[in-house]
Amino acid sequence: MSTLNPAPETDAAQRVLPPKPVAAALVAMSFTLLLYLVELVDVILPGDLDQGGIHSRALSGLDGVLFAPVLHAGWSHLFANTVPVLLFSFLAMAAGFGRFALVTTIIWVVSGLGVWLLGPSGGVTVGASGLAFGWLAYLLVRGLFNRAAGQILVAVVLLGVWSGMLAGLLPGNPGVSWQGHLFGALAGVLAAWLTTRRSRKAVPVPAGSLEG
Repeated sequence: MSTLNPAPETDAAQRVLPPKPVAAALVAMSFTLLLYLVELVDVILPGDLDQGGIHSRALSGLDGVLFAPVLHAGWSHLFANTVPVLLFSFLAMAAGFGRFALVTTIIWVVSGLGVWLLGPSGGVTVGASGLAFGWLAYLLVRGLFNRAAGQILVAVVLLGVWSGMLAGLLPGNPGVSWQGHLFGALAGVLAAWLTTRRSRKAVPVPAGSLEG
């Protein structure tokens, strides 16, 4: 008879839904509410908070990488991002809040730096769509890296519903930051790969075997 230690990291990595769905929903709604509060403050105050976004290739605008995802160019821009942000962030918490924080940080920083490096000169880029594209890409590929049938099924459904978003990865749409979308998506794939490697390293070896 042989015995094996459980593999909690691997099991967690293959979940489809968050282990604490109510808490995950609260986190997703709280972040979305923050976006609405920031936009409301931007409307009320005489200043223009959007100037705190990413100014491409300007050292003085590099700090916009930190602030751009919570800023939006008007209510319509925010409305367009609301459902993807809510749903994708909720599903991305399937492996726990720690994993979600790591994935989000990678997407946040990489997508922002991509915009700073390749964004239009003289413009300011704001919006949470880079995060949305990153979470979507993460959700689309994590099942392949984890070899998890349930996650692959979710990816197929998401791709079917939001396939139109993929057009945002290409240039040619005035006023749309394809750079943020593209680097957000690439960051999502990178985050899925990195976190999958971490999970596989956590798979335990057999604790021992008994024969008889």
